[in-house]
Amino acid sequence: MEACQKVAAWMNSYDRPWGIAGGWAIDLFVGNETRDHSDIEIAVLRKGQHRLKNELIDWSFQKAVKGKLVEWKSETLELPIHELHGNDKRGEHMEVLLNEVKNDLWVFRRDSTITFPSSKLFLITDEGIPYLHPVVVLLYKAKNPREKDHADFHTVKDLLGDEDQRWLCNALKIHVPGHPWISELRGVTV
Repeated sequence: MEACQKVAAWMNSYDRPWGIAGGWAIDLFVGNETRDHSDIEIAVLRKGQHRLKNELIDWSFQKAVKGKLVEWKSETLELPIHELHGNDKRGEHMEVLLNEVKNDLWVFRRDSTITFPSSKLFLITDEGIPYLHPVVVLLYKAKNPREKDHADFHTVKDLLGDEDQRWLCNALKIHVPGHPWISELRGVTV
């Protein structure tokens, strides 16, 4: 969890909503490191992109455009661009994922009919580290799941409350109908 603490220190002065994303978010929810991680990602709201760049002044950022990394100068990034790669002078690296929020709802960039209350988008550990809600993390992991994505799902699914399981089940039915995770969610009628 040292990697998450390091990112929290980098983000200390960023006063907008943000959280650790990906597999690390699952581990923060569970409370311990469940597997090896090759990188670290954070989620921020799209409207905070310039504030992020201004706060991380020692970092250079590239935007992912059609599978290639291109320097991000200071233009406002809109969809389909949603991914930044940041590097600092010490050789540190993190991926930044831009998230959409409209009318107090997080909007899934792959299907705008799937929403989640933005007030619940980020959770916080007892140590004060914010992280992306596990159901949102799993929704992103569901499209083309790798072994580690299945592992993350199985690590966290039984720790999710009934409301979160219902939300994830319904979101999966819309985004990836017939996904095997749907039938594994407890308290859900399929």
